Amino acid sequence: MGFVLCPRCELNYMKDTDTYCDICTQELRGTAPRDEVELCSICNENPVLPGRDVCAACLHELQHSGKVTSTDDGDDGEVDADAISDIDTVGGMEDIMPLDTDDRDYGDIEHALSLESVREDEERDLEDEDDNER
Repeated sequence: MGFVLCPRCELNYMKDTDTYCDICTQELRGTAPRDEVELCSICNENPVLPGRDVCAACLHELQHSGKVTSTDDGDDGEVDADAISDIDTVGGMEDIMPLDTDDRDYGDIEHALSLESVREDEERDLEDEDDNER
């Protein structure tokens, strides 16, 4: 039993006893995995509208607040930066990174290591080992 390229996609290998590769078989059956859905940049919950970066609910809210530059379906539907800041956001940077950095649990990162200092430390360690062996 050997492996050959799939005759349909010519990308994936399959067993020479199979008709198509696993991916082409899934596509032909209609069970192929779908692409990931992009979430709204404002609420981070609903899928975005095609060609936009916001969902229908957030776009509707922005239109009623008068923050959208265009409401026609043929236009880009660009959103003002002020409009996004007026809506409650999912979270801010203070939720991600703490503001008080006095009690650091992640070590001392104030002294950056250089490649030269690491080499010097390794050489010193090797010399100390040589001295201890003598």
